[in-house]
Amino acid sequence: TFLLREILNNSYQLSSVPLQILFHVNGIYYTFYFLATLAMIVYKSEVFSYPDDFLAPDLALLFIMAILEALRLYWGSKGNLTEEEAPLGLSLAMTLGSVILSVYFLVWQTYVLKADVILNAVLLFTYGLESVLKVIAIAAFVS
Repeated sequence: TFLLREILNNSYQLSSVPLQILFHVNGIYYTFYFLATLAMIVYKSEVFSYPDDFLAPDLALLFIMAILEALRLYWGSKGNLTEEEAPLGLSLAMTLGSVILSVYFLVWQTYVLKADVILNAVLLFTYGLESVLKVIAIAAFVS
């Protein structure tokens, strides 16, 4: 009976499969987002009169966003797979920073192209969906 009880207890899984899939898809999309945004910044600096004072900060924010995104996805995935609310909560908090940086590239960067709007709208949508799934997963882990 002990073995049967252990099998039944271990078969109950709280981690969210849709959230894990979204982490994976978001990692692939962010790689595309980063490369496309970097290419557009280079394009804008060549085609438009991009002020030198704004080029370096835009590039720095893009690289900071990439580091934040890698950490956010790592902690979120780790928290989901280990069914621990702390790493998942940290990832949720880091999402706020990613949202702010995405809004920067959507609204406040030096030049905003239509492609910037589309890329950032998709990214913000995935952040919103991911955040909802994180809250649901954290609630399941806590209860």
